[in-house]
Amino acid sequence: MITGKNYIGSQLLAGGDKVFKTFDPQLNIENPWQFTEASSDEIKLATSIADKAFLSFQRASGKEKALFLRTIAEEIMALGDNLLEVYCQESGLPKGRAEGERGRTIGQLNAFAELVEQGSWVEATIDTAIPDRTPLPKVDIRKMMRPLGTVVVFGSSNFPFAYSTAGGDTASALASGCPVIVKSHPMHAGTSEMVASAVIKAAQKTKMPEGVFSNLNSSGIEVGVQLVQDPLVKAVGFTGSIKGGRSLYDLAAQRPEPIPVFAEMGSINPVVILPEALKQNSQKWAVASAGSVTLGAGQFCTNPGLILGIKNDDLETFINQLAGEVLKIDPICMLNPSIHKNYQSNNQSLSSQEGVEVVAAYDKNEKPNYASQKIVTVSGKDFLKNSVLHKEVFGPFSMVVQCENKAELIAVINALEGQLTGTVLGEETEIKAFNDVVDALGNRVGRIIFNGMPTGVEVCPAMVHGGPYPSSSDSRFTAVGIDAIKRWVRPFSYQNWPNDLLPEALQNENPLGLSRLVNNVQTTDSI
Repeated sequence: MITGKNYIGSQLLAGGDKVFKTFDPQLNIENPWQFTEASSDEIKLATSIADKAFLSFQRASGKEKALFLRTIAEEIMALGDNLLEVYCQESGLPKGRAEGERGRTIGQLNAFAELVEQGSWVEATIDTAIPDRTPLPKVDIRKMMRPLGTVVVFGSSNFPFAYSTAGGDTASALASGCPVIVKSHPMHAGTSEMVASAVIKAAQKTKMPEGVFSNLNSSGIEVGVQLVQDPLVKAVGFTGSIKGGRSLYDLAAQRPEPIPVFAEMGSINPVVILPEALKQNSQKWAVASAGSVTLGAGQFCTNPGLILGIKNDDLETFINQLAGEVLKIDPICMLNPSIHKNYQSNNQSLSSQEGVEVVAAYDKNEKPNYASQKIVTVSGKDFLKNSVLHKEVFGPFSMVVQCENKAELIAVINALEGQLTGTVLGEETEIKAFNDVVDALGNRVGRIIFNGMPTGVEVCPAMVHGGPYPSSSDSRFTAVGIDAIKRWVRPFSYQNWPNDLLPEALQNENPLGLSRLVNNVQTTDSI
């Protein structure tokens, strides 16, 4: 059941005057549910009870947090097909995509449950005292990670489950011991409320403190601004546009007490296709590229929006093959009319730039909100002199840049902003000759892929989903995988603290059985 109210902890409140509805892009009509935007009083109540919850939640054991996270997963599954139906009505995405994304969300919650249950993520480090050291005695110092406090998570438009209410930011923050306030995305407020109900039910079942989780509605920016500026909020997680992420970053930096904003923003995910790959497998890579560019109507943060190659007959053949393959694929519905409108505007803007040639433009589509895919090409020279061509087009659009030689290819890569991913398509025998290209690409991205497409982000310990600005606000952290927990903690040292008053992770007996760095030796032994 969707109430349209705000979850302030376990309370359902509707104190605001502003209301809005979500939209069904497939039917091109508003959905029936009406939502109340959170009032200033509700925002203050949410941050107040979250701050109180932090006092006890930060001390929750790994097993307690693991049970909470697993119970959230169970409660999401218990919502059944009704949740999937609302997801589809608010996103225009098919049921199969909803099921897959729900599965990924469940997987993330369980992965963080396993992480905190095992416990070594706290990076316990112990340097024991040497009282008789000369000329000065050495004190006992013990260090571990400590949660920051209340985290505000902004739901994303393109992943109503995996990057939203109980997605990776929320799961990792709760795993660290931080209460979470979600600012739900206005495009899927109903989906968010249903998932929030599962989180609240799980919190009650596992006896988590009131206020450990809240979910607030908003149709504009006011709620988000007030949350980021609230002195009780200690960190922010965001997935969305460069404009939105940078605005939040600047707001957070201007506070009397600045706080970190971990934002995953724009990326065009350059794909470099090397000469021998073009000669040997141009048709294979044309098919793969067309599928990746159009996957999910191009609404993935890892969509390959830029393809780079060295100009020759094989590259020309590839461009023609890519154009043909793209036109074989039927368009699909985009997430919202506003996203569809922006896609049309942005792809027209880039297509009309000097030197740009349109090589494939799907022109048979008449359905509202369906994205017509497009492939364009431009010379390396024109690309380098026009920064407009470097911008992301969110949708099924890609640009092939034809470079005159390897030096120009490197210059094009060096001119790019930071990206989430970079891809190299090539034969193993030619990679050594292009090591300088690979190095240049590696300096611009967070993840480099060999002979594969960038769409698809595996949730695993080795994953890095981040990169140099503006792909993310801090390239030292990932938004996907278990290391995402590191965004919400800080290192904290205890000096000369009595053993029985220390956290269990730092006690001599090592009651949790953690792997710890003790006097520069990694060990699970007691001291």
